[in-house]
Amino acid sequence: MKPVEEMNLWPINGMSHVRGDRSEPVWNITIPKAVRRTVSECPTGLAAVFNSRNVRWTYKEFATQVDRLASGLLSLGLKRGDRVGVWSPNCPEWVLLQFATARIGLILVTINPAYRPREAEYALRRVGVKLLLVAERFKSSCYIAMLREMAPEIQTTPRRRLEISRLPKLRHCVHTGAASIDGMYSFGEIMARSGKEIEGELDRMSDALDPDDAINIQFTSGTTGAPKGATLTHKNIVNNARFVAATLKFGPADRLCIPVPLYHCFGMVMGSLACMTTASTMVFPSDSFDARSTVEALQQERCTALYGVPTMFVAMLDELASQPRDISSLRTGIMAGAPCPMEIMRRVIDVMNLREITIAYGMTETSPVSFQSHVDDSLERRVGTVGRIHPQVEVKIVDRAGQVVPTGEQGEICTRGYSVMKGYWDDPATTAKCIDDEGWMHTGDLGILDSDGYCRIAGRITDMVIRGGENIYPREIEEFIYRHPQVQVVQVFGVPDETMGEEVCAWIIATPNSTVTAAEIREHCREGMAHFKIPKHVRFTHEMPMTVTGKPQKFKMRAAMIEELKGKTKSRN
Repeated sequence: MKPVEEMNLWPINGMSHVRGDRSEPVWNITIPKAVRRTVSECPTGLAAVFNSRNVRWTYKEFATQVDRLASGLLSLGLKRGDRVGVWSPNCPEWVLLQFATARIGLILVTINPAYRPREAEYALRRVGVKLLLVAERFKSSCYIAMLREMAPEIQTTPRRRLEISRLPKLRHCVHTGAASIDGMYSFGEIMARSGKEIEGELDRMSDALDPDDAINIQFTSGTTGAPKGATLTHKNIVNNARFVAATLKFGPADRLCIPVPLYHCFGMVMGSLACMTTASTMVFPSDSFDARSTVEALQQERCTALYGVPTMFVAMLDELASQPRDISSLRTGIMAGAPCPMEIMRRVIDVMNLREITIAYGMTETSPVSFQSHVDDSLERRVGTVGRIHPQVEVKIVDRAGQVVPTGEQGEICTRGYSVMKGYWDDPATTAKCIDDEGWMHTGDLGILDSDGYCRIAGRITDMVIRGGENIYPREIEEFIYRHPQVQVVQVFGVPDETMGEEVCAWIIATPNSTVTAAEIREHCREGMAHFKIPKHVRFTHEMPMTVTGKPQKFKMRAAMIEELKGKTKSRN
């Protein structure tokens, strides 16, 4: 990748409009062709490590396992374009399915492992999943029991001829365990169905695929509550993965620790697929994030890179404080999903040796990354911005009338280029509301672009609080409250108020052993903000409702706070 100073990253004519570097062309290839290239170049390179499962594959071994699974899926009668769902935490079967479905043109549908039966049923019905891979259980979730709740016929219908009234398209269910379960295949049985005759067809099928074919559907809306199936192509995610990896300067010697979930782009695009495009090693420390397992994997595997959201890094810093480990091999990584306080970033760099850690911004609908800081950006740039525009992507920031605003002014971020999704699955009306006739994806995120092309995220349009006619953006308040030394996490949102229309509310997780009070938080705010931005309601909590990828679910906080305030009103009456 060219040095930053040689890239065309500066705003055009002083306006908030930037185009990413064009020197590296977009690859017009499919995922199987990208895999073939890597396996050919690095057959003995270490592809994947699953520490909790004692699994280690070279790239040649990994490709062999992928082909076995792909041919097993074909033996069930699946055809190009069929949807295959996966409802499971991180595991070897998940990663094999990701690449096996792409091998033969099946569309992988990633189901949030935190979904309950109603949510999972909606997703499966919405896109017509034909085969579903499920974990047997994880933590408090028994996936088999939940599947039986929405599809009771599984227990009484032959597994070869499933007919389920609430899921009419579902024909096959596969579980990741070894036990025999009525109505379901085990993963091992599907792998055993592979045969030389079927495997011989795989290259022919892969060669017939189009880079613009849909290959992945991810349900978005964790922060709003309205699921939509963002449909991504080979070209979308192969290229975003390689540009992320190039920004991090990945190569065959790198080992990336991936404690973030595979069901989201952070894990499966920026993680496993980014490693695949650079012959780097994927390291999965556990089925879901666990601070101790993660730092142990960092030490044992001599990882050079690490992904996570700020709360994950805080937990790992606490783990290292209680039991130091040698993780000096670390060099780079990505912190995304939420703002990172300056003090946390300093500790991540100093304690974890992540001197080249970057910040990334994007959304599932843009495959996902549009902006990313560089490994040599200053600490202030990495904390205060989300970096500069990615290669082959174009971004403009517009006002409510759709006009590009000057640099330094706030507006909605719009993205255009190879990374914009194909659309929301079977929902042209909603797609048209988000992607205009010129191909711009209207993100709903508010941003500010500076004269050097660095972008700062100011919040969501829908998060804006209107108090007594004043427009208030929660992100500004959050960033100021983060300056308080006893604040670890803060989320700000609006709650209804009879007099002012809305009032500002702040939920805060304080640092360990903190003695900070609501009054002190308000006094802190008075030192740097107008009176109408000071939170009327301050609540301390031990945890926030978050998506699995670390994004705050403010709609849940708002609903809980409304109920709490109602209760106080009733008690006074």
